[in-house]
Amino acid sequence: MAVIDQAVTWAKVEARLASEADPVLRRNLELLLTHMQAEAALDLPVLMSTVSEAAEYHTYGSDDATAPKGKAAVQRFYEDFAASGAHKLQHELDRLVVDRDCIVTEGTMRMAWPGRVLLAMGIEVDDPGADYLYEARLAILWPIGPDGLFTGEDSYTAGDGFAGIADRKIDPADVVGVEPAGSSA
Repeated sequence: MAVIDQAVTWAKVEARLASEADPVLRRNLELLLTHMQAEAALDLPVLMSTVSEAAEYHTYGSDDATAPKGKAAVQRFYEDFAASGAHKLQHELDRLVVDRDCIVTEGTMRMAWPGRVLLAMGIEVDDPGADYLYEARLAILWPIGPDGLFTGEDSYTAGDGFAGIADRKIDPADVVGVEPAGSSA
């Protein structure tokens, strides 16, 4: 069984869509599904089509001061994220709450962080070419504006997924990913 399987991220969303009858809640779930799949595929045009011009992201529970404000800053955030190579992730949802103005997702986030990026962050690893497992609990509030787009991602993290990460090298076979947009299979 894979340590990270990107499709697990949206499995609960697809299951809820299969039974949801309310058209507004379906629209919100479809928006989330599009966002999650585009992020996994690094399809930035599709990903950004889910984000409002007035979007503001917040990260609580970390010292990260890079919370983008405005669509252009959010796009730079995703461009930097894609360039880091840390896009191989699985957010295994335990909870999915959907209403007319917000979605809440909560579960265990697992990410394959490239050794070279960890070294640049000051975390010593024995193989810069390998990936290392980040794991923490993560809750995200996804507010939805009147235009039907995400006005933010407010994420709350419990635990330090980087603590001891150098001891959690991942075998490439343990990561099931999505083919990045624009690449050939």
